[in-house]
Amino acid sequence: MKSGASILLVDDDPDLLRLMTMRLSAAGYAVQTVASAEAALAQLAVRLPALLISDVRLPGLDGLQLFDEVRMRHPSLPFILLTAHGTIPDAVEATARGAHAYLTKPFDGKELLSKISQALNLSSAGAAGPAGSGDGGQWRRELISRSPRMAEVLAEARLVAATDASVLITGDSGTGKELLARAIHRASPRARKPFVAVNCGAIPEALLESELFGHVKGAFTGAQGQRQGLIPAAQGGTVFLDEIGDMPLALQVKLLRVLQERVVRPVGSNENVAVDVRVLSATHRDLSVAMADGQFRSDLYYRLNVVQLHLPALAERREDIALLAQHFLLTLAERYRKNLNGFAPDALETLMAAAWPGNVRQLHNVVEQVCALATSPLVTLAQVQRALQTPALEVLSYAQAKQRFERDYLSQLLKLTAGHVADAARLADRNRTEFYRLLQKHDLEPQLFREDGTGEILLSGPGDKSGSNESRT
Repeated sequence: MKSGASILLVDDDPDLLRLMTMRLSAAGYAVQTVASAEAALAQLAVRLPALLISDVRLPGLDGLQLFDEVRMRHPSLPFILLTAHGTIPDAVEATARGAHAYLTKPFDGKELLSKISQALNLSSAGAAGPAGSGDGGQWRRELISRSPRMAEVLAEARLVAATDASVLITGDSGTGKELLARAIHRASPRARKPFVAVNCGAIPEALLESELFGHVKGAFTGAQGQRQGLIPAAQGGTVFLDEIGDMPLALQVKLLRVLQERVVRPVGSNENVAVDVRVLSATHRDLSVAMADGQFRSDLYYRLNVVQLHLPALAERREDIALLAQHFLLTLAERYRKNLNGFAPDALETLMAAAWPGNVRQLHNVVEQVCALATSPLVTLAQVQRALQTPALEVLSYAQAKQRFERDYLSQLLKLTAGHVADAARLADRNRTEFYRLLQKHDLEPQLFREDGTGEILLSGPGDKSGSNESRT
């Protein structure tokens, strides 16, 4: 339980509001109440609570519409729905789309407190942010999550953001390492100065030194003028060295000198340039293995790895998939000027069950493809399957499935008995008359399953009797 956490209650029943306020206040929460979704949205514009609890049935906008509005404006704000039995399906769908939980009226007080405690523990909402981050709203806007594992990472990131310590961010490709680095910069005392990102694995080795440190005129063939390096360009701010594990060994020595002496020497120059930058770095490689193999310097590693933050793979934070997918959908819908408001339940289930080897980057790509091709407000299962490049599952009605089974079953029997109806009927435990009716129903002709003299099944069309034997029926 987070004592003192603020909770906004939305219900048009004054007696229920009074009862819940008494219970939650006694539990140590700061409670505010409103009687409509419109009033709740107005309150959220003034001050963001740690948790919102709303009835589904409200005058004007209902609780589900309120949920959609809150998801669009404050994606990581925990949301609990109160529902009567008649609105349980809607509440279940809302939880699949990102609502933390729903409670059925009348609900048990202990269960209410338990759900509230879980929601607050699984969310960064209401947590104190670092210097420059205000009430933490910036982190919620940039790093959307309700995963306990991500909550731990973000809590550490908030703490380190206020310092000038070097940070090494690890994690698989696509987990959002640069996004976290930018958030740390924006929450730091250096926020008003430049943030310069350099992908060490994307720049050719021959050019990387010049890109980082700059060069003077005539330093090498093609150097027709002086150029400032990316590290000096970040003066007073932050340099983000992405894929630092791919940096050549020779350049690692020079980077170490920059970190130790706070100076850079442009290529071709004899003079040092003083720099004041904070260094954040990231890699998807295991640098301990790279050090053991002699591919990464241990002294540089310890300079960069004052604090290490590890971003989990998307498959390890599946509770965030629906939240991120909905956030991406609404953001991209605005960019593409399309009226999109959510995913069909089976489409969302497919997203949540996918493997996501490309992590958050792949999820964004899938949602963008869906958004670009969408023709209706609700994203369908087929659209998600196409974007995921998974084969669509054919959904049949009961009658269609039964008919398909019957036809396949009869075909197998006729193949097994080489087209002899009496034998097939006996295996099916049906009389010949009934069996013939079933064959006629499914347009199956026994002679097509009979063997010629060589044992080959005849594949002749209807009416072609060549090679057929006399029926034993």
